[in-house]
Amino acid sequence: MGDQRELARALLTRRTYAEEAGITLADRPAPLYQLLVLVTLLSTRIRAGVAVAAARELFAAGYRTPQAMEAARWQQRVDALGRGHYRRYDERTATMLGTGARLCLDRWHGDLRRLHREAGGDRTALRRLLTKFPGVGPTGADIFLREVQCVWPDLRPYADRRAVAGAKRLGLPAAPDRLAGLVDADDFGRFASALVRVALGEESAGQLNRSVAAR
Repeated sequence: MGDQRELARALLTRRTYAEEAGITLADRPAPLYQLLVLVTLLSTRIRAGVAVAAARELFAAGYRTPQAMEAARWQQRVDALGRGHYRRYDERTATMLGTGARLCLDRWHGDLRRLHREAGGDRTALRRLLTKFPGVGPTGADIFLREVQCVWPDLRPYADRRAVAGAKRLGLPAAPDRLAGLVDADDFGRFASALVRVALGEESAGQLNRSVAAR
């Protein structure tokens, strides 16, 4: 257990995908919407680094709220995605971002905290509501819930299949409640995000284990 805790502490030094995209996540409308944008980009078959870069370009262009995203011209969204090298799916994604922004405004008045309340703390209901956004499927919903648990503590511990896969590669427990025992509750979202990096091969499980064993 001691080595597992050391390994968990090492993983907590990694940034979450939201942080990498420049999102200061909080339980407020703008950062929650920005996370949804990032999730939409991550949901296509494209490298996570490209999706993160494209999100940063959209936010740099000022499209940080559903109001701003919808008000932007379609070509402006395409251009921002292109600057992030998100070119393979840029036109379709630009359309989805505009449609998703309109849905966010119409149904939840631009505030995803309303979506959270509508689900009543039910994870299944939350996943179903999130998949109503164009381009966001079950995997995208999992990404959103995995990252947002940092500010929605009622979701903890949320470990999707990719986080569990990363845990298995490292020889850590696969059960979310057992994983949660390795870190403080407030750190579980960051921990889960780091486990996904291991699952995707962004972090070497062997190298992490060796570095901890060498301490």
